[in-house]
Amino acid sequence: MEVIIQIDLMNVPIARQFFHREIQQPDEQINLERAALYLAQEEYPQLDVEAYLNALDTMASEVEERLPAESYPLRIIQTINRYLYDDLGFAGNTADYYDPRNSYINDVIDRRTGIPITLSLVYLAIARRLDFPMVGVGMPGHFLIRPAVAEMEVFVDAFHGGEVMFPQDCQERLSQLYGPVEMSPRFLAAVTPRQFLGRMLTNLKVIYLNRSDLLKGLAAIERILLLFPGTPPELRDRGVLYYRLNRLAESRQDLEAYLAAVPTAEDAGVLQQLLAVIRKSLEE
Repeated sequence: MEVIIQIDLMNVPIARQFFHREIQQPDEQINLERAALYLAQEEYPQLDVEAYLNALDTMASEVEERLPAESYPLRIIQTINRYLYDDLGFAGNTADYYDPRNSYINDVIDRRTGIPITLSLVYLAIARRLDFPMVGVGMPGHFLIRPAVAEMEVFVDAFHGGEVMFPQDCQERLSQLYGPVEMSPRFLAAVTPRQFLGRMLTNLKVIYLNRSDLLKGLAAIERILLLFPGTPPELRDRGVLYYRLNRLAESRQDLEAYLAAVPTAEDAGVLQQLLAVIRKSLEE
C-alpha cells in the first residue's frame, strides 16, 4: 500500500524549494551538480550556486585544453585524473571520512577532498562538459563511476585517485569489504540522478543522527521524501524524529502512514505502542 503525504514547501528554506523544482524534471533532465549545490545551499544560505557551476565549467575547460585532438575514452579518463589528482590535488578524505563537509559539493570543490560519491560528482560534472557522459555506479560499500556506453566495462574510483578498474577488480574490492560475496550485475548498474541524490542525503542523514543533530537529520529525511515520496522507512524515521522533537501531531501522521503501508513490519508492535503514547498525549 502506497501512502503519500503532502509536503508543505511554503515554509521551508528557499534552497529546498529550488531543489524541489530541479528534481521535478524527468531524470535525464536533472542537472545533478545544480541539485547537489541546492542541497549544500540549505547548509550554507549564502552559497553562490552559479559561481560553483562556473568553477566546474572552468575545470572542464582546463581539462579540454590538455586533451589531444583525437581522444579515446581511456585517454580522456587519464587526462581528467592527471588534472584532478595531480594538478589540483583532489583526494579522498581518509582522515575524517564522516565529516559532513565531505557531502557538500561546494566544500569538496573548495577543500579538494570528499567521499566517493561527492568526488564522483565532480568527476561526472567535468566529464559531461567534455561530451564524455559517465554514470554513477552504486556498488555496495563504495561508489564508482563508468562511461555511459553500456558495453564499456571500465570503472573509475574517484576516491582513490581515479583508479581504473575492471569487473574483476570490482569483485576483489567487494570481497575486501564484505568477504566472499559474489558480484551481482545489479551491483554495477547505473544509478539514476534521483538515486544519486538520495544516496548523498542518506549519508548526511546517518552522519547527523549519529551526532544527535536531530534537526539536520530531519532536513535530510525531508529531502529524501521529496525525491521518493511516501517511502515507508523514511516516514518511520521522520515520525520518530518528530516524536523526539515533540511534534506529536506530525509524528502520529507519519507513523500511522508507515504502519498502513507495511502493517506486518518487524517494528510494528513497538511503533503501535509509541502511537498509543502519542495519541494519549494529544488527547490530554
